[in-house]
Amino acid sequence: MALAAVSAADPELPRVYLDTTYVAPKGRTINVAAGDDFQFALERARPGDVITLQAGATFTGNFILPAKSGSDWIVIRTSAPDSSLPPPGSRVTPEHAKVMPKIVAPNDAPALEALDRAHHYRFIGVEFTVAPTVQKAYNVILLGADQTALSQLPHHLIFDRVYIHGHPNTTLRRGIALNSASTAVIDSYISDCHEQGADSQAILGWNGPGPFKIVNNYLEGAGENIMFGGVDPKIKDLVPSDIEFRRNYCFKPLSWRKGEPAYGGRHWSVKNLFELKNAQRVLIDGNVFEHNWVDAQNGFAILFTVRNQDGAAPWSIVQDVTFTNNIVRRVAAAINLSGQDNNHPSLQSRRFRIVNNLFEDVNGSHWGGGKGTFLQIGAVPDVHVAHNTIFQSGSIIFAHHGPNAGFVFNDNLARHNQDGIIGDDHGAGNHTISFYFPKGIFRKNVIAGGKSESYPAENFFPNSLEAGSFVDLARGDYRLAASSLYKNIATDRKDVGCDIDALGKR
Repeated sequence: MALAAVSAADPELPRVYLDTTYVAPKGRTINVAAGDDFQFALERARPGDVITLQAGATFTGNFILPAKSGSDWIVIRTSAPDSSLPPPGSRVTPEHAKVMPKIVAPNDAPALEALDRAHHYRFIGVEFTVAPTVQKAYNVILLGADQTALSQLPHHLIFDRVYIHGHPNTTLRRGIALNSASTAVIDSYISDCHEQGADSQAILGWNGPGPFKIVNNYLEGAGENIMFGGVDPKIKDLVPSDIEFRRNYCFKPLSWRKGEPAYGGRHWSVKNLFELKNAQRVLIDGNVFEHNWVDAQNGFAILFTVRNQDGAAPWSIVQDVTFTNNIVRRVAAAINLSGQDNNHPSLQSRRFRIVNNLFEDVNGSHWGGGKGTFLQIGAVPDVHVAHNTIFQSGSIIFAHHGPNAGFVFNDNLARHNQDGIIGDDHGAGNHTISFYFPKGIFRKNVIAGGKSESYPAENFFPNSLEAGSFVDLARGDYRLAASSLYKNIATDRKDVGCDIDALGKR
């Protein structure tokens, strides 16, 4: 008697979504002109006050957000009128720096740091950087670091339409260290975060519980554009949680890649575009992830790989991750999923939903000798992969390390290439599926160039994807053509592949 297929359990979405709607404060306005003492203004401000920094002025120092009593927001903003900035919900660019006050670190210490229990600060239209003479800096903004109790953490912080950056030839490890609670980064631009021989990020969080809102930002980091985990938390049992990551553009400039015509002459250590090593209840929706090549890592763009980094956090886990409506393009390989840390004890990662995404130009040979794999997976239960359109040069799935219970792979559109779905020490197709995906569900997928006898029934195996499948393949319009055989035949009666119109835009 055949065993019934088992569906993947759905991941839990974030339990909390931060409301960053601006409410005008009712307190005093403290005007800080060029040459005035910004730190003094921070010290004297009371909850509900507004500190206006003179647009275009430079405030040099290592500024501290002090803890204050009360729950009204202290707003620190440009003196320029609101009309000089994009409206809320629209992203700033470096062009807006001319109407922003500039907060500059003169050394390797942060330009801005939040003390223990600092809370309810909102920055609007402010530039943060390090002096061009600084050769190496660690964090432009440091929001918590080594606190040992949740009660000590800074919290309720918003960075709204801010510009955070290093310089093309400056070693800058990080834009924001996000070790706080209830913190948002919205409509902002973070760039030139890079280092040789160490990881660098636009945003990194490891010792903050969340919730976090990271929405509609440009994020540029050489090691990982954004990462949670990677350093053991000082707070026992802490897992960064309830993370909303939407409508961001994660990008690595080709000026960082040797051999490109645009190469700028400085080699920075490149790893990936997005990584979770310790996180839960994460929504990653409507983003664009672009440019990742083999360098300090093997070229995978998106990593959900649990790590008890230095062995002191055995509670580390990556679970309840929803990855939807994203574009991943021009990368050496796409997604790497691992169930447990292979170096130190960790908890078992589980429950991932990878649905309605476009993977374009996943090309191992072009982007540095990587495998061109869509999904690498190692013993991860409850993974649901559906309605993805995938243009990859290597295997669709490479499985290793052990079985993946509760696996679903439906309604995807991809090329088989040489190996299709293959596992370590197993042959392509059913041989791998029976061992690595026991009772898994594989239905209504278009696997161009594959052989029907090697795969489960209810899938489709055209010779290629090119022949009449898309509206305009050459121009990148990957919607199915009206004449396509794969319209309205998915398991949910929709088109096979992703709904292109639902994807995030650059």
